[in-house]
Amino acid sequence: MSTVRKPRSEKKTTELITGSSAGPVRELTLEESLGAQIRHLRRKGELTGADLASGAGISLGMLSKIENGQISPSLSTLQSVCRALNVPLSQLFATFEEQRDCSFVKAGQGVVIERRGTKAGHEYQLLGHLLDGTLVVEPYLITLHEDAKPYTSFRHQGVEIIYMLSGRVLYRHGNESYEMGAGDTLMFDCQAPHGPELLIEKPMNYLSIIVYMRQDD
Repeated sequence: MSTVRKPRSEKKTTELITGSSAGPVRELTLEESLGAQIRHLRRKGELTGADLASGAGISLGMLSKIENGQISPSLSTLQSVCRALNVPLSQLFATFEEQRDCSFVKAGQGVVIERRGTKAGHEYQLLGHLLDGTLVVEPYLITLHEDAKPYTSFRHQGVEIIYMLSGRVLYRHGNESYEMGAGDTLMFDCQAPHGPELLIEKPMNYLSIIVYMRQDD
């Protein structure tokens, strides 16, 4: 008995989704796309908003509206902005949605930095960095060496997620302490005092991911 197969074009396709509850991506308007490109190029050039506004001969308020896609700037204004950024006008009209940031760091090649409040024996390796977006995400691989000392007074904006990789620590957040070993996770509001209270088993490694709103510059 022969079987009739449906043409490939008639097969239904199911869109795959992740377990996240994040909403769908919204396509940017032309004004939003231009503004996002200008902000991206400004930050890439390490310019403040005041620097770019001054160089383009426009007010900081107008630049802010342009970068946020709130107005349709004239062609002459865009040309002035491009001259200040030292880029061709055509670069602003590149499709911004196709240029989403991505960061890749090979094993052992994270940038060792001195984070605000870093203490002796606490080593921070930054594992990635994105230039754009309303949120800043800072992923660190933290190592507490044999000479590390407890410190429970870190305080800053945002939310932090700690995932323990090795060693054991009593980690304090506010008025509570949590004993953590490999595989344990702690997520908390960073505005409360926090940090390792008792270093039970050294050396220790854990991932620390800090998320906060990007400040306008």
